[in-house]
Amino acid sequence: MSAIASTKVPFIKTELPGPRAKEVLAKDERYVSPSYTRSYPLVIKRGQGSVIEDVDGNLFLDFNAGVAVLATGHAHPEIAKTIAAQASEFIHISSADYYFEQVTDLARKLEETTPGDFPKRVHFGNSGAEAIETALKLAFHVRRRPKIIAFFHSFHGRTLGALSLTSSRAAQRQGFGRQTIDVTHIPYANCKRCAYGKTPDSCAVECVKVIEDRLFKTTVPADEVAAIVVEPVQGEGGYVVPPAKFLQELRALCDRQGILLVFDEVQSGMGRTGKMFACEHADVVPDILCTAKAIGGGLPLSATVAREELMKWQPGSHASTFGGNPVAIAASLKTFEMLENGILENSRLMGARLLAGLGQIGEKYKDVVFDVRGLGLMSGVEFVEDRVSNKPAADLCNRIMVEAFQRGLILQTAGESTIRFSPPLIVTETEVDTAVELFDQSIAAALKK
Repeated sequence: MSAIASTKVPFIKTELPGPRAKEVLAKDERYVSPSYTRSYPLVIKRGQGSVIEDVDGNLFLDFNAGVAVLATGHAHPEIAKTIAAQASEFIHISSADYYFEQVTDLARKLEETTPGDFPKRVHFGNSGAEAIETALKLAFHVRRRPKIIAFFHSFHGRTLGALSLTSSRAAQRQGFGRQTIDVTHIPYANCKRCAYGKTPDSCAVECVKVIEDRLFKTTVPADEVAAIVVEPVQGEGGYVVPPAKFLQELRALCDRQGILLVFDEVQSGMGRTGKMFACEHADVVPDILCTAKAIGGGLPLSATVAREELMKWQPGSHASTFGGNPVAIAASLKTFEMLENGILENSRLMGARLLAGLGQIGEKYKDVVFDVRGLGLMSGVEFVEDRVSNKPAADLCNRIMVEAFQRGLILQTAGESTIRFSPPLIVTETEVDTAVELFDQSIAAALKK
C-alpha cells in the first residue's frame, strides 16, 4: 500500500475502464446478476483510508465509502488487526444457539450509545434489510396490529417485508407483485419541496398532522397501526434533512396513539451525521432503532435495538445463523472505540468544511443547483433543469457523477437528481478540499455536454 500513501490522489494513468478492468467487466457481465446497480466501471484492487486503487493502478478519492459503510476508511490497520485476531480464535459460532462474550459486550455498548436512558435489548442480523425485518416483526408481535405507516422516497431494503416500506424507485418494486405488508405511504418532510405548499416559517408540520387529520379518519384506523417507520435523514431519497419538529411531532403522535416509532439509522447512524445517531440532532428517542452499514467496520452486521419491555418475544420467535458473527462483532467494538476517540468529532468538523465548500459550489452554479444540504459527512447537492420549473435534472446529475469518476472522484447519486457525499469519517481537510475542487470541474464539464 506504500504506492497509495506516496502518490498524489487522484492519479489516473489509463483510460477508464482500463484494460484489466475491461476483462473483469466482461466476466462480471457473464456470471453476475444484472440486478446490481453499477453506475460506472470502477474495479477495485485495494484501498487505504479514503483512497481506492483499481486493477489498472489508477487511484481514486473515495467519497462514497462503500455506500456509507467504511466509517474508518479502507483497510484501517486497527480494524484489520482486530479482524485477524478474532479470526485466529474462532470465525463463527451461531449466536442464536450459543454464547460468546463479545455479543453481550456489543449489546451493552448499543444500549449505552443509542438514544434513551432506559434498559434495551438487541437483536443482531447481517444487513439493514434484516434489521428492518426484525423491527417489523417485533412491532407486529408487540402491538398485535396489522398496519404500518412509512414515507414516500424512503429506502428500507429490498427483502419483501422491507420492500413494502421502500418507495424510492419503481424499479425496486416492479415485477414482485403486491406488497407483503399493509403499508400506507405519506410525503416526507422535504421542506424545499413541501407536498403541502408550506415553507418552514409557515409550516404546522402538515406532514405529520395529515396522519391524524386524514389517514386516521378515512383509511387507516389508529388502533390498527403497529408502527411508523422513518429515516431521521432520508438516504436513497436524496439525503433530505427534515426539520427537528418533524421527528418531534411524530414522537408525540405515536405517544398519543400507542404506536411504536421506528428509526431507520442504517445509513445515518454510526457517526455519519456528526453525532452517533442522526435522531440526536432532534433530541428524539425512538422505541426501536435499526442500524447497519458502518456498524460492522466493513463487515456484514446489523442491530435492531428496542426498549427492553418490547423485546420480550419467546425463544424461536426470530433468529439468524450468521447474525452477530464473531469477527463482525469484534470489528464493531473496535469501530465504536475509534469513533469515540476522535473520529466522531472529525465527522462533525470535516462535515462542516465539506458543506461550506459545497455551498460555494451551489452559489457558483445557482442556475442548476436547487439545494445544498447535509449533516456531518452526509451531504447532498440537488440539481434541476432550471430555477423556474425546478424540475429534477436526472441526466445532468448522472453526467456529473461520471465526469467525477473520470477525474478520480468516487460519488453516487440519490433521489431523482442529487449527488450524495458520504466519505469515510477519517477524511482530511486536504481530501475534502480536493473533492470539492473535482466536483466543481465535473459540473463544468457536464454542463458543456
